[in-house]
Amino acid sequence: MSDYWATVFVIVWFGSIIITLNSKLLGGTISFFQSLCVLGYCIMPLTVAMAVCRIVLISGSGTVSFAVRLVVVTASFGWSTFASTAFLADSQPPNRKALVVYPVFLFYFVIGWMILTFSPSQ
Repeated sequence: MSDYWATVFVIVWFGSIIITLNSKLLGGTISFFQSLCVLGYCIMPLTVAMAVCRIVLISGSGTVSFAVRLVVVTASFGWSTFASTAFLADSQPPNRKALVVYPVFLFYFVIGWMILTFSPSQ
């Protein structure tokens, strides 16, 4: 379990730093720490999804359990991505918004995938 926690911790920190550097290098007007804060706050729906998925996994595993977890993770992924890209994209020049949004999408997708595929045996 501690190896899994370390993996998540490293992915969140390095992912946030890389996205922030990407935003700054593309000419964003947002500060480094503002970007880190936005990405951190926007992880909250995925954190709630992780708690819900853990509760669902305690109650049992199967097709219904997976379907519930998929819906919860997909909704929280969409919420996180929309919230963070709405803020980060507004701080970018108009012709570079897609270059900032895509890494944010990938960042939250990886975190959501880790939540969805987690199994208690790890």
